[in-house]
Amino acid sequence: QVHLVESGGGSVQPGESLKLSCTASGDPWYYTYFMAWFRQAPGKEREGVAGILMQGGASHVVDSMKDRFTISRDRDKNTVFLQMNSVRPDDAAVYYCASDGPPASGQSARISNRLKTADFAFWGQGTEVTVSS
Repeated sequence: QVHLVESGGGSVQPGESLKLSCTASGDPWYYTYFMAWFRQAPGKEREGVAGILMQGGASHVVDSMKDRFTISRDRDKNTVFLQMNSVRPDDAAVYYCASDGPPASGQSARISNRLKTADFAFWGQGTEVTVSS
């Protein structure tokens, strides 16, 4: 099992930057093979933002955000980050951290696919990002 705690959310103005963090505890070595960020805005469906493999560092940011968002990790601290630059009003949402172990039979090993399916075993409580001028 793993417990995920997000932090770093808050209120920003359009064009500003924000860095979110997610730290895993419990049994992070196995269950943080994949770590990812999702977001859900009011009245909208949850969408994948970015994902990373904690061991190798391979990462993927969805196309609509790849020019502004970056995902990174600190393996020693079992922490994954989401750097958000040039924040826009439509970035306002609750941002969730998610993790999972190595892909089981039938599960995709591709980060991009996992972001589409939201197929992750563990989820944090979320951190809210508001954007207002």
